[in-house]
Amino acid sequence: MHGWFLELKTRHKITGTKFRENKADLDSLKKEIADKTSNRITFIEIHELILPEGRVILFEIPPAPKGIPVAFEGHFYGREGESLGALNLEELERIRNRNTENDWSAAILANATVDDLDPKAIAYAKERFVVKFPELADDVNTWDVLTFLNKAKIAIKGQITRTAIILLGKSEAESLLVPSIAKMRWILKTVQNEEKDYDIFPPPFLLAIDKIYEKIRNLKYRYLPKGTLFPNELPRYEPFNIREAINNCVAHNDYAKAGYINIVEFEDDRLIFSNNGTFIPGSIEKVIMQDAPEENYRNRFLANAMFQLGLVDTRGGGIKKMYTNQIKRLFPLPDYEFEDEKTKMTLTGKILDPEFSEILSHHPKLAFSDVFLLDQVQKKKEITDSEFKYLKKLKLVEGRKPNIYLSLAVIEPLNDEGLRVEYIANKSFDDKHFKDMILEYLKKLGRTKRKPIDSLIIPKLSTALTEEQKKQKVTNFLSALRMEGKIENLPGYYWHHL
Repeated sequence: MHGWFLELKTRHKITGTKFRENKADLDSLKKEIADKTSNRITFIEIHELILPEGRVILFEIPPAPKGIPVAFEGHFYGREGESLGALNLEELERIRNRNTENDWSAAILANATVDDLDPKAIAYAKERFVVKFPELADDVNTWDVLTFLNKAKIAIKGQITRTAIILLGKSEAESLLVPSIAKMRWILKTVQNEEKDYDIFPPPFLLAIDKIYEKIRNLKYRYLPKGTLFPNELPRYEPFNIREAINNCVAHNDYAKAGYINIVEFEDDRLIFSNNGTFIPGSIEKVIMQDAPEENYRNRFLANAMFQLGLVDTRGGGIKKMYTNQIKRLFPLPDYEFEDEKTKMTLTGKILDPEFSEILSHHPKLAFSDVFLLDQVQKKKEITDSEFKYLKKLKLVEGRKPNIYLSLAVIEPLNDEGLRVEYIANKSFDDKHFKDMILEYLKKLGRTKRKPIDSLIIPKLSTALTEEQKKQKVTNFLSALRMEGKIENLPGYYWHHL
């Protein structure tokens, strides 16, 4: 990259830049860009060069992911001559088609034969196929193995694909995928993140999915709903949620990255599922809100084969159903994280926040999208300006970004004194109240330094604010009073009432 810069330097005059001269401000640009792009794509690195002619900044940009348009603030842009404009439908389709043309999972393995497939996995695949397509039950019994693989869209014209090895291959047949890796790993960890046990599962994944499911300790969970002496009892994890999460990892994993699919079970009742590769839809909100089939798949051929066997639903709805199952249980919603080109989902098998569970039980008519956003607020996660305005319009939240809290309308029906106290602590008082306190304090003392004012005001500010935000609030009050001509700042950093 620097070689390219030296070549560029010979053709252009360097004038230097003062853009974000503070290193911390410059580094924060990576996060700012990630927050606004789909899949959180951002600069690989920002290089700062100090040259005799001036300061130069180089932005190292990653290559565009194949077949996946990258949106900025929800919109797709492209060059139109010297201008920047929205991508048209044909341009978007052209980008998306690159993914289909380069479907890793559809590649034919020239050296592979039916002998590389596991007979038990083939037999189980036929059972699942018949469950999915009962009208073909009589026909399946007359098909030979290759005919079945073709009909189930696991093979192509009798040729063995990477998908066939992943789903049905013998464990030793995984070597046919080299340098790629197809392995799943189950790990049991303590609350302190110490590893207690593990197991590794090569192909056939069709059988490995059930084996991993059996490894997970789906113990009974008992909790006492408010207002009753009779406990509720249910498995910690909805079985559908476990299987859907594992199947999604298999279908969407980037096998070319040669990494394991991991299912980590913690003794504090949470499961973490992770696979290699960016989250192609861009955001989980898009998937669960639109509740429609995804247009792009990293492994379209593999996903379709899994659909034929009833493992995934390519018509959409699987992820949303996981969220709905958690809402019915009054459990926290699944948490998705997208970092370092990996997709990670956390599933919690117990009530973490009794107050939020009470909110769900007392507001059964809340729309799914509203519950999702309230869950984000409860977890102190960032929501967009439009989402905040939407929740505020419904009178579900109060406060100002980033210090948002549940509104009185939401918590009042719960008749919970603790929640009311928390609400008052969050709401605090308006700015005029605090400015009047400062004026009254200065009237009595005549003058004082900043520290006593902090001691007076900060303990009474909203608990939703950080310490730094509270100090900034006091600074804002003092500045406003000074500009209003009510106080002045004397030499020696004393504040004085006028």
